[in-house]
Amino acid sequence: MQKQRIGILARNLRLNDRKIPLWRFIAFSGFPLFGVVAALDVAPPAETQSAPIHRVTQMLTLPQPAKPTGEAASFWRQGKIRRGDTIATLLARIDVNTKDILGFLRSANKAKSLHQLLPGKVVEAQTTGDGKLLALRYIANGNMMLVSERKNDAFQTMEQAIPTETRVIMRSAVINHSLFGATDGAGIPDSIALQLADIFSSAIDFHLDLRKGDRFSVIYESAYHDGAPVHAGRILAAEFVNRGKRYRAIYFQDHAGRKGYFTQNGRNVRKAFLRSPLEFSRISSGFSLARFHPILKKWRAHKGVDYAAPMGTRVKATGDGVVAFAGVRRGYGNVILLRHRGGYVTVYGHLRGFAKGVRKGATVAQGEVIGYVGMTGMATGPHLHYEFRIAGIQRNPLTISLPASFPLAAQDKARFSQLSRPYRVKLDLLHSTNLATLE
Repeated sequence: MQKQRIGILARNLRLNDRKIPLWRFIAFSGFPLFGVVAALDVAPPAETQSAPIHRVTQMLTLPQPAKPTGEAASFWRQGKIRRGDTIATLLARIDVNTKDILGFLRSANKAKSLHQLLPGKVVEAQTTGDGKLLALRYIANGNMMLVSERKNDAFQTMEQAIPTETRVIMRSAVINHSLFGATDGAGIPDSIALQLADIFSSAIDFHLDLRKGDRFSVIYESAYHDGAPVHAGRILAAEFVNRGKRYRAIYFQDHAGRKGYFTQNGRNVRKAFLRSPLEFSRISSGFSLARFHPILKKWRAHKGVDYAAPMGTRVKATGDGVVAFAGVRRGYGNVILLRHRGGYVTVYGHLRGFAKGVRKGATVAQGEVIGYVGMTGMATGPHLHYEFRIAGIQRNPLTISLPASFPLAAQDKARFSQLSRPYRVKLDLLHSTNLATLE
């Protein structure tokens, strides 16, 4: 009934089109609006007056925090190792007093890790406010930490194993200038960059083939301690796009215990030979049938490739083989000849010296260090002369088609397909999103 009455009143208002006082409409409707009306009656609008504004400026003196003193007020400081640092200069930079620096050095003079400070690593020191050294920690490489603790006025220093956890890290980057420049920009350790170059070295010549805009993605293991990375481990999967062509490699260990990297279709990524015996260098002289010899001063064939590199650079065997000769030979100087299956021979000349155990009859594996760059024999500067011979004839190692390494056995294909599937998905993700960093 009440709703009907309101509807009738509203209809009458529209039909008659005449004004009705508000109190009369409220009386008929029965809505409790009296409180609202009363509120309007007792709260008339007030006139706004402009208030004067005064600016007040007052100098406040902040209390200075008390400088911590005494061993009870100790704290941990971190010092990042810079190029050229010694442990003494680093401790002085974080305000450790000279007396304690000398005392620590006396206690730790046999610690190998302190003689090989790595730039970018962090040394943690516990000190008091006045620079008294209480303890020190330093993780260089591996799973060992140098620990030094103060006992009265002396320091006890030791190396101890640290617990680590393994994490899987994903990174992706684009090459603008060099591989190492790209890996540094993406926060990828140098050891991973070297692994990356080694994995794809049979398909990509990292001396000649890299181009601006090439990109790569890598999935690798990394050991962490207390939330900080300690050292990088093994690459689990990787992709490299060179000149628009995509290469992929996934780590796998077969039923016979052989470890290697395979394409997602199960083909071995690695060839029987590496393209280059050096990790990174530049070619100073290529394979040619007519080259002006810098010492003999006449034109003659140069049936090998010269790689300019700093003295002492490691030289790797490009394939599994047996040492056929290791010694001095005419213009080659110190030279190594490796004999491989299928009638292949590789030659490494002008070496400064040979790696330990490299002698005639010794067996070497692909990628194993066999010598060091020098300038013995007929050489005007430090470089490696490398030859690739088939049936006794020198062939250009930069252009020749290399034989494949061991294939994936049929009995391993199903397991490889299952284990590689997650890595294929992750590489697809990195390729499509071009992430710079993803953990």
